[in-house]
Amino acid sequence: MEELVIRDADVIDGSGADSYRADVVVDGGRIVSIVKEAAAAGCQRPKARRELDAEGLVLSPGFVDMHAHSDLALLRDPDHSAKAAQGVTLEVIGQDGLSYAPVDDRTLGEVRRAIAGWNGSGDDIDFDWRTVGEYLDRLDRGIAVNAAYLIPQGTVRALALGWEDRKATPRELDRMRRLVAEGMEQGAVGMSSGLTYTPGMYAQDAELTELCRVVASYGGYYCPHHRSYGAGALEAYREMVALTREAGCPLHLAHATMNFGVNKGRAPELLALLDEALATGADISLDTYPYTPGCTTLAALLPSWASEGGPDQVIERLADEETAERIRHDLEVTGSDGCHGVPVEWDTIEISGVGDPALSGFVGRTVQESADVRGEAPWETARGLLLADRLAPTILQHVGHEENVRAIMRHRVHTGGSDGILQGAKPHPRAYGTFPHYLGHYVRELGVLSLQECVAHLTARPAARLRLPDRGLVREGYVADLVLFDPATVAAGSSFAEPRVLPTGIPYVLVDGRFVIEDGRRTDALAGRAVRRTPA
Repeated sequence: MEELVIRDADVIDGSGADSYRADVVVDGGRIVSIVKEAAAAGCQRPKARRELDAEGLVLSPGFVDMHAHSDLALLRDPDHSAKAAQGVTLEVIGQDGLSYAPVDDRTLGEVRRAIAGWNGSGDDIDFDWRTVGEYLDRLDRGIAVNAAYLIPQGTVRALALGWEDRKATPRELDRMRRLVAEGMEQGAVGMSSGLTYTPGMYAQDAELTELCRVVASYGGYYCPHHRSYGAGALEAYREMVALTREAGCPLHLAHATMNFGVNKGRAPELLALLDEALATGADISLDTYPYTPGCTTLAALLPSWASEGGPDQVIERLADEETAERIRHDLEVTGSDGCHGVPVEWDTIEISGVGDPALSGFVGRTVQESADVRGEAPWETARGLLLADRLAPTILQHVGHEENVRAIMRHRVHTGGSDGILQGAKPHPRAYGTFPHYLGHYVRELGVLSLQECVAHLTARPAARLRLPDRGLVREGYVADLVLFDPATVAAGSSFAEPRVLPTGIPYVLVDGRFVIEDGRRTDALAGRAVRRTPA
């Protein structure tokens, strides 16, 4: 007898089609049968060792977080309710060009310091891997939800030539090609870049094109955080479309927003650019989070020249008065490339987390507010905090526009991604709320998307981008990564005031056929594993 039958569910299967009522049978981690309208037809109903009454609940495929920063959280926190409770059954990690494989001892230490604001220092982690394959093997020991990995181009560059702002030599480029090929062979699904983060931002287009050719040869995709989301946003999008078309590589645009005052109301221009490329055969998708503020590290705002050489050199430059004044001028007057070419507005920069608990008084305040309290210029407050916390502070950047958010999420190649940073005392609520916020706020309350459309955006569409032949749909034979939610009550519990509150209206989540959320509570199941690239 099969393990589980989910009775009388309102199935929204991920395809975008209308819902239907069915009994869904799960066994051995897969959906083994779907009996539509069983009760109404009076036919023999399937039996199983366990029956779950799903009356009033929607059954959908598990949600895919196309942009996650859980690289260490998956190892550190077996509970991982921040994502499991949202119905996320698969996260794509290795984002923004910086993560923890492939590395050597030097590069690992540098990366750990550079992205401590994203993932913590890692002092509580046994870094017993160096290659992509070894990292995926570590995930296979058991994690809360599944994870797919993008090779981080910035880390690859750091490994091949350090954190220098220069063109790679032919030998260095060959090494980067080999590293990318090895990572793809070991199971990565593609490559990411952080082209406003060092050292990835130092790569010229020709270098990126060569690496994308390697990714494409293995059936992967390129996921860039491109060179500007501010003053040069449209040009940066255009650059990525042209680059990947030359390389013959599918393109997935990370957190595809149009932010800062210069881009208010300009989402239609971005979508027209994408539609033109799609019409001529480009393979493009994108992800967004359903909020207006962004989230990154405070150090990420610094100009690229100030970040050359790695974290230790950044600290030395900040400590030098003359150099610090040059940094300030770039930030406040010129518009730093780290701040997307837009002069920083300190009243939009809210400190969301610090590494040193002694500095917690800055959390929840903008840099301008803290500066006013301290009676000093905001740059001096920001500089002092960066030095005291050794570049660890994370920030919320209140620079988005609601009309842009809504326009982009309607697009036919849109998928959902939380960009959720789980570190800090006051993280962005998207880390705990992205997927129920789509379903509750943007579907039920605002009607921006229909429920069927939204589920497709969060399930089948990302699964197709990841080339997963047996995930993303409610189909017989597919992996039983499933979510049961109440469409009348599903909502994000997290807010900017209380960002770590779990959602409501998602009582059941299954990963590989095992309950990770049951009756609204996290079980002890570690059913997730690394999801490796499907060979081309």
